[in-house]
Amino acid sequence: MVEKNAHQDQLYIDGLLNNNTKIIHAIYKKFAPKVTHYIKMNNGSEDEAQDVIQEVLITIYNQAKQNNLKITCPFDAYFFLLCKRKWLNELKKSSNKEVTLQDDNVSKDESLQEMLFETELFNEKQALFEKMFLQLGEKCKELLKLSFILKTMEEVATTLNVSYAYARKKKSLCTGKLTEMIRESIEYKSLTKQ
Repeated sequence: MVEKNAHQDQLYIDGLLNNNTKIIHAIYKKFAPKVTHYIKMNNGSEDEAQDVIQEVLITIYNQAKQNNLKITCPFDAYFFLLCKRKWLNELKKSSNKEVTLQDDNVSKDESLQEMLFETELFNEKQALFEKMFLQLGEKCKELLKLSFILKTMEEVATTLNVSYAYARKKKSLCTGKLTEMIRESIEYKSLTKQ
């Protein structure tokens, strides 16, 4: 993505990242009603709308944390379209509900479309990582989880009551196995084509 100046609505991304309750409350107050209305108009419930909103906010938070997300368009458009696409995907999965599509005069802004694509791609990669992680053996999952949480491999080794050398070697093997599983998956092949 070409480096562009962040939109003034970057404050919502930064607020999520910093767990600023005022900003998070503002997001729910200003932007969630539109999403809830859209989902309810398309065979969804209030609870389903809240689930979609929560999942999208988590995705935005994760992308901001890991990839230093900078928005170059209004947060409202970005957030709404992510929620809308998430809901449409949910409807496709269940495929027993009809979809009432409304063109809400959605922006054709290239930067918005590019950001949506990047966020959805990020979300798909996260989902693939989580799916493959769950397929690892229990020992690998435990070691990798601890290495995500604890600051040093020394702490991981102490927690697992193993030697430092063993913990490092095992982490390397587990990471290699996870990488191999991801690369051999059908989902990975489709993600790399995008």
